Amino acid sequence: MLAVLFGDPASDRVVPSTGTAARLTIFASAAMAFLAVFALALSLAAGRVAARWSEDLARSSTIRVAAPLAEMDAQVDAVLAALAQTPGVASARALSLEEQRDLLAPWFGSDMPLEFLPLPRIIDVTETAEGYDVEGLRLRLEAEAPDAVLDNHDTWRRALISAAGRLRMMGYLALALIFAATVAMVSLAAQAALAANVQVIRVLRLVGARDAYIAGAFVRRFALRSLIGGGCGAALGIGALLVFPNQASAQSFMVGLSFSGLEWLLPLIIPVMIAFVSFQATKAAAFRTLRGMP
Repeated sequence: MLAVLFGDPASDRVVPSTGTAARLTIFASAAMAFLAVFALALSLAAGRVAARWSEDLARSSTIRVAAPLAEMDAQVDAVLAALAQTPGVASARALSLEEQRDLLAPWFGSDMPLEFLPLPRIIDVTETAEGYDVEGLRLRLEAEAPDAVLDNHDTWRRALISAAGRLRMMGYLALALIFAATVAMVSLAAQAALAANVQVIRVLRLVGARDAYIAGAFVRRFALRSLIGGGCGAALGIGALLVFPNQASAQSFMVGLSFSGLEWLLPLIIPVMIAFVSFQATKAAAFRTLRGMP
């Protein structure tokens, strides 16, 4: 590939430098590189966000106490006492009415009179690195606070890991489809350029030019166009990612739609990959078209 790209510069003069084929190649490569940057960022962000959420949930649990009002305080105290004696529990506290109001505000508004509603009491539990015996704690709570329900977020963690894996696979699939579409469009552009230069190709053959020389001219021109277009598209994609809010200004999934650390080097590979697939696609299309010419 390098030998073709940096070979004889004069050999690609048989390929028109302007026209529909040239504009289509550059535009298609730029658009595909732009989309590839976002697909790659989506795949990496899915893993980071899921890992962060899973880590947060792994060290925390909640206990919901839905006892009658007359027994509520007694059962909450029993739960807190049991947690204080449970190895692996770093801390535990009952959420205040104001904290529960803040949790329900997105659904019911901030002026909901919670003091008149039969809401359960929520106890927030923070685990140590070793964790605690989940089944043992459940059995103890059944005996000492029968209306308490322990949720260690296992279901949430499994769902997040599964969703992140599927989202990551969708990102990789999108990358594969992007490169496949690039191959198709560059092949069509190369075939159009070859068809538009039939007379030139026949003259070159008459003066002794081989098909490898002619194909190399087309491959060089189209690969360089793809590299330039891919570089422009990747630069635009990186610029678009930079306008997303950073982690300090927002807490949402879109915050993670970016690169982190050395991951910012990965978009630089995309133009090279697009140029490589364009090289292969143009080479195959050129030889196929030349073999079909009389």
